[in-house]
Amino acid sequence: MKLKQLDMTAKIDDADYDHRMEELLKRFQAIHQAYLVQRQKAVVVFEGWDAAGKGGTIRRMSSVMDPRGLKVWPIGAPNESERTRHYLARFFERLPQAKEIAVFDRSWYGRVLVERVEELTDEKSWRRAYGEINAFEKMLAENGTRIAKVFLYIDPDEQLKRFEKRLSDPLKRWKLTYEDFRNRDKWGLYVDAVDDMLARTDTADAPWHVVAANQKKYARISALTHIAERLSEGVDLTPPQPDAGLEERFKREKKAA
Repeated sequence: MKLKQLDMTAKIDDADYDHRMEELLKRFQAIHQAYLVQRQKAVVVFEGWDAAGKGGTIRRMSSVMDPRGLKVWPIGAPNESERTRHYLARFFERLPQAKEIAVFDRSWYGRVLVERVEELTDEKSWRRAYGEINAFEKMLAENGTRIAKVFLYIDPDEQLKRFEKRLSDPLKRWKLTYEDFRNRDKWGLYVDAVDDMLARTDTADAPWHVVAANQKKYARISALTHIAERLSEGVDLTPPQPDAGLEERFKREKKAA
């Protein structure tokens, strides 16, 4: 899949969106409960264009989950200490434990995207990273970690409209930076980098789900449906039976009240 092949006109109507979102949130509740009870773990990776809707999609997913079992990691540029180590090291530290779902708002794919385009690393290093990333994700999968990867793409006109909305909204203005505008100057280079990334790191263990995100509602439903399918694969979502001892204790407490 190349970005130019996406149907950027893809939409969903409000009624369908509300119904499907309600069903998805119920499913995420069931997934979350199953992970807590069965000691499962998962990684969810969000990549995509600035203002493509990563944050909004993550908020919908996390709204029905207990923060003790969900960790959201916003990933920025590595600090001075992190730059002295292998680029994957800081992500090992954020991997989920049993009972946890770790969500990465940007990720290790920065190596083959922003670091490649902005020439923050040499060509030999970012080319080598494709194999390193595939091996890293395969290792996670073989260790019992489910992986869902989503890439959200919007076209330049839609991005500019969203930048305008951010600039005019005092509560969202903080999201807009000079970096966002500078990245637009290299749009074609980023498209090439993304196409290469999708071709080289779409694997059986960790397939990419690429979303035409010009309509936010369509993008959320598409992304969350894929994530729910990946996280529930092979997992029994049936609610656990009440603990007999706990039920008996409750009855005694209620009788004594």
